[in-house]
Amino acid sequence: MNEGGHMNGMDGGHMNGMDGGMGVAPPPGVFNHRHMMHMTFFWGENTEILFSGWPGYNNSGMYALALVVVFLLAVIVEWLSHCNYTREGSNRLVAGLLQTLIYAIRVGLAYMVMLAVMSFNAGVFLVAIAGHTVGFFIFGSRVFKKTLPQQGFVKASDLSPSSC
Repeated sequence: MNEGGHMNGMDGGHMNGMDGGMGVAPPPGVFNHRHMMHMTFFWGENTEILFSGWPGYNNSGMYALALVVVFLLAVIVEWLSHCNYTREGSNRLVAGLLQTLIYAIRVGLAYMVMLAVMSFNAGVFLVAIAGHTVGFFIFGSRVFKKTLPQQGFVKASDLSPSSC
């Protein structure tokens, strides 16, 4: 400390390089120095989903497009979860590689849906659930199955048993 009661080398109470160049540490929840990053669910079109600046702020059309994209991603995840691309008698190595590639794509898309939901926008959350629901209804339920299981054989479901 000098005679005036100031600490030498502390730059007015701020440590150089430790404050992100803003002069003071940002309050909790602030991100990108301009926009609030929500940690609870909220309603509204002013959000960022998956990519910085997308869908933008005060742009209802792009927000609607973002919701459609999240919905379609969830449907595609369900489609990939319930499709079988291998045929009986095919090369096991090729079939295994194809199955692994489809699995990797499905997991990557599922993580994208999860990251979109982590925007904490209630609209994104609802369309993600709706997309998974519609996708399961179309591709996973018995409603649109072309062939019924053989007598005495029932395919195990992806869902856990619902016994109480």
